[in-house]
Amino acid sequence: MKLLRYFAGLVMALATLHQAFAMNDRDFLPADAALDPAIPAPASVLGYPVGTWHARHDQIVQYLQQLGMASDRLSVEVVGYTHEQRPLLMLTFTNPQRLAQIDTVRSAHLQRVAEGKTPAQSDPLVLWMGYSVHGNESSGANAALLVAYYLAASQSEEVKQLLDNAVIIMEPAINPDGLSRFAQWANMHKGLTPNSDPNHRDHNEGWPSGRMNHYWFDLNRDWLLLTHPESRARIAHFQQWRPHVLTDFHEMGSNSTFFFQPGIPDRANPWISRENISMTNLLGQYHADALDAENKLYFSEESFDDFYLGKGSSYPDVQGSIGILFEQASSRGHLIDTPNGQLSFADTIQNQVTTSLSTFRGALANKSKLQQYQADFVRRTAKQANESGIAGYVVKASADAALNQQWLDILQQHHIKVWQLSADMSKNGTAYQQGRDYFVLSQSGAVSVDSIVVLYPTRFRAQ
Repeated sequence: MKLLRYFAGLVMALATLHQAFAMNDRDFLPADAALDPAIPAPASVLGYPVGTWHARHDQIVQYLQQLGMASDRLSVEVVGYTHEQRPLLMLTFTNPQRLAQIDTVRSAHLQRVAEGKTPAQSDPLVLWMGYSVHGNESSGANAALLVAYYLAASQSEEVKQLLDNAVIIMEPAINPDGLSRFAQWANMHKGLTPNSDPNHRDHNEGWPSGRMNHYWFDLNRDWLLLTHPESRARIAHFQQWRPHVLTDFHEMGSNSTFFFQPGIPDRANPWISRENISMTNLLGQYHADALDAENKLYFSEESFDDFYLGKGSSYPDVQGSIGILFEQASSRGHLIDTPNGQLSFADTIQNQVTTSLSTFRGALANKSKLQQYQADFVRRTAKQANESGIAGYVVKASADAALNQQWLDILQQHHIKVWQLSADMSKNGTAYQQGRDYFVLSQSGAVSVDSIVVLYPTRFRAQ
């Protein structure tokens, strides 16, 4: 009888423990959100609520494809494949009427951008939501499941207004190979009772970590060189949309809290304008308000930078977009002790969801300002180029034809105009040959030899 009571007590204790860590997809979303029951929640496909386990990339793909079939508010597109042949998904959300003619909407937006034309009130805002470029910073990709569900299922007036006024591009998992590697690690070391000791194997991922892709490359340093298929697919889609705002959701050390840009003021690249930083600050107030409402710790302007232009939060800044970096303290696995108390995987996901929604709220409230900023950026940069006195750059081709082609491919993927010379020319004592050497355009209008600058021959190799 004593043994029976012992086992009964043990079962009750385990059940209580399970309930302590149990959650519901609905718990991550605004309390007043009415959700369409016809739209599947992530748990109905994953088999568990988001945050209980680290979702594998194949599970993320399966859910989002089912979401796309269930809702007329989004389309799901495969824009490429990783080195390990995992599909790179890109989701497009807007109201059903606009989604039905999305190619026309996109073309009209690109035309306005090219002309620096101020959009009409009816023209949509374009927002880009990018999650987990570092695979072991997986709260972003798991949050993307919930944000996608919310956009597809919410019947709230706020979401209706958002979809009526915006096109939302979502890149739910930027690094599928690294994410899958990390999910396997975190899940295989999870016990029935999560171990919060930072020294536990759950929190100390083996080499190679999930941060990088198949070739152990940091994809957040590949926005310029475009060495990897994940980067090439992303930039191709970015250039097809030229968003007004681009978000980049990351994680940092467990002992921190939550960061959103702007970063350290004197660590901004000089090519990033003060107007851009002001717009980032404007949106930052919405993140602060949302985190304050949930009594969450956060900081801004005390860390991180926008100096290297080949990162996800800075490349958009020199394209007329507002790039915003988010950094969430990482649980590393499922639960970890920190100076700020225990941090669960669900906690990290919640902050990424909260600031995704505050991005929508802030962008929609400042729609006209963001659209005007992009139009002004295009006109201002064209004026600066025309006043620079530099019409373009002449480049002597390498003897390596493959290297020349690689260089041309990179320029063309960034929509930089380049041609082979149509006539022989000489500059600074060097002869440049028709049909062999290259001219890279810098400004519009007439081009004279005096306004052409010499660049070194193409000697770089992509790293």
